[in-house]
Amino acid sequence: MRQNRIWLTLTHLGSLAPLALLLWDGSVGNLSANPIQDATLRSGRTAIILLILTLACSPFHTFTGFRPAIIMRKRLGLYAFLYACIHFIIYSVLDYGLDFKLLLVSLAEKPYIMAGAASLLILLPLAITSTRGWQMRLGKWWNHLHRLVYVAGASAALHYVWVVKSDLHLPLLTAFLLLLLLVLRIPIIRKQGPRVRAWGRRTWLRVGAHAGISMGAV
Repeated sequence: MRQNRIWLTLTHLGSLAPLALLLWDGSVGNLSANPIQDATLRSGRTAIILLILTLACSPFHTFTGFRPAIIMRKRLGLYAFLYACIHFIIYSVLDYGLDFKLLLVSLAEKPYIMAGAASLLILLPLAITSTRGWQMRLGKWWNHLHRLVYVAGASAALHYVWVVKSDLHLPLLTAFLLLLLLVLRIPIIRKQGPRVRAWGRRTWLRVGAHAGISMGAV
């Protein structure tokens, strides 16, 4: 239990740090020459990074046995939704002044905005139904609903690749990681989790034993 609390605390601190840094940079004028665009990109980038980390929790637990990953998954997902909302608010309110006509025109003319909006709309019901109460109400449908997080991730990755026009290294890395996490969910691969964990334990024990022998010889 204490270990879980420590990891949850680290999750909260790590997730809130980009927001604190963004607010600080905004307050001291440390954003780029286009502060609204800078804030939009930074909040969106943080949202998709947290979403990828959320999706990584289950495979990480499967292949390593690291239990706190399951506890961290829900919080990371909610923080991903928070940053997606901040991203949308900066874009729609600060950039477009909440002009619905301009927003609709932008949505129609720029496909990447439609992809981003789709991701946010998918994350909304997932955030609402993330509580244990909703999980009990929905029963088996809860798992089916929350598998849509991969659709949200794919839409977010597509949005990211489209919106970044120059350096595509990070967007393409994000898309690759999403694809890798999908592959790790394939049943025949996921079933290898216990075998991978056993191999990891044996390797760790051999490394530890070798290190102990080396230290004893010094």
